[in-house]
Amino acid sequence: MRVAILHDYLNQYGGAERVLEVLLEIFPSADIYTLLYDKERTFGKFEKNIKKTSFLNIPFVRRRHRMFIPFMPLASRFLRSKEKYDLVFSSTAGYGKGFRVEAPYHISYCLSPLRYAWEIDYLKDMPFSPWPLKEMVVRPIAKWLRNWDIKSSSRVNVFFADSNYIKSKVKAYYKRDAVVVYPPVDTKMFYPDKNEKGNEEYYMMAGRLLYYKRYDLGILACARLRKKLKVIGMGPEFEKLEKLADPSYVKFIPHPKDEELRKLYSGAKAFIFPQIEDFGLVAAEAQACGTPVIAYNVGGGPEIVLNRRTGILFDKQTPEAVMQAIGESMKIKWDRKYISKEAQRFSKENFKKNLLSCLNCCGFKTDEA
Repeated sequence: MRVAILHDYLNQYGGAERVLEVLLEIFPSADIYTLLYDKERTFGKFEKNIKKTSFLNIPFVRRRHRMFIPFMPLASRFLRSKEKYDLVFSSTAGYGKGFRVEAPYHISYCLSPLRYAWEIDYLKDMPFSPWPLKEMVVRPIAKWLRNWDIKSSSRVNVFFADSNYIKSKVKAYYKRDAVVVYPPVDTKMFYPDKNEKGNEEYYMMAGRLLYYKRYDLGILACARLRKKLKVIGMGPEFEKLEKLADPSYVKFIPHPKDEELRKLYSGAKAFIFPQIEDFGLVAAEAQACGTPVIAYNVGGGPEIVLNRRTGILFDKQTPEAVMQAIGESMKIKWDRKYISKEAQRFSKENFKKNLLSCLNCCGFKTDEA
């Protein structure tokens, strides 16, 4: 079976790219089509499968891709192929499902509907559009993107969603049903690290440093409580967050390898997760390492956290709410073996099993089926 995988862009490495890695375990010979590709930033993991990129795939754009969001629907339309495939599988938070790569059947794993179209706060810190001009600049762009996103959704035969939260958005925005398949955690890599003694007391946050992920809440909360915080990752908010952070309490770690990341997860008192997230693979990874998660009670957080059993849920996106949740967490004697065991529902093995079951129902057999 010939398969094409459509992925928005590969100029960074995060949760969506971890999902793509597992998809390539299911479809090892699949061709990847993507708007942007940076071999260095994706550590060469996808090199052998890259088939075609868009006209935007130049170094300047790859390093500043958010500036070129209005051009991406056009680039998606012109990302075409004459190859004959049996199945197109898009793994996408927006653009991938609009690539002009044809097959009799198109399955889309929706990580999110196009954020910049439907929730314009995601555009808040974009350099080309100062936020005070949002009524003149941002809203018209968002409306145009919404129309494109709805039209491109019609190319999909079956939607999968990475959470019930995203399933509800697929229904609301596209008027389509979706099957929920939670993203994969590599539990052979992320598990309670017995070699991590945990002598240093610290809290942890991780992921791309983006506006909506609200790192500021964790930074301010930990500083006021005089608790140490380790922030893992890089992104456009780095300089702003670095200025905000008190170096006496906050340490930034840009690019740890998976082994180091496992130790950081395992050694943390708790993982702070204050954003509205589509799912939140980093939070599930932290739990796989036995670490309780302090999460905002909207989005993917409440699907990952069992309140007061595997973490704490809080109801307001304020430093005070995070501080209160940290205080509650400190009163609980966490069963880290139990937390890790509960995280097995997000294991890579379960992801494959559920995805393959859905594919079989659609009439597709794979080497792993």
